[in-house]
Amino acid sequence: MRPGLRRAHRQDQALGAQRQDPLDDPEICPVRAHTAYRSRLVAEHGERWADPSTPAFVGIDRWGRVTGGMVPDSVTPAIKRISTRAGVPVAWTGHSLRIGLASVARRAGRDAIAIADQGGWARHSRSMLGYMQRDDGWDHNASAGLA
Repeated sequence: MRPGLRRAHRQDQALGAQRQDPLDDPEICPVRAHTAYRSRLVAEHGERWADPSTPAFVGIDRWGRVTGGMVPDSVTPAIKRISTRAGVPVAWTGHSLRIGLASVARRAGRDAIAIADQGGWARHSRSMLGYMQRDDGWDHNASAGLA
């Protein structure tokens, strides 16, 4: 058995994949998607939703009426419905978003206090560390370069 060693920092770079910036592609750009979403919300449900201080995501009842901002307990059912409709084979929950925020922010070198504040953890929280997943044992290896 021969171990495979990567010659690039990220797996996708090692495999020769080109990483695409979502802002370059109008089909997947989150800024354009949010702008289109807000424009449609204003057009269909009134000028009240044009105010930037209104909730980013709204609740909608079964008759299609906007009920106000989403509450924390509505995130998990929404994520499950959206991922099922999109054919995502993974069981996503509201915690998936929290884990994603903590993991990606840590990997990008963000300050732990900033991550805690945005993710709703107490500053210097030990439980927050449990949300910070590593891709594999090679990234940010504690023993790298010690020899």
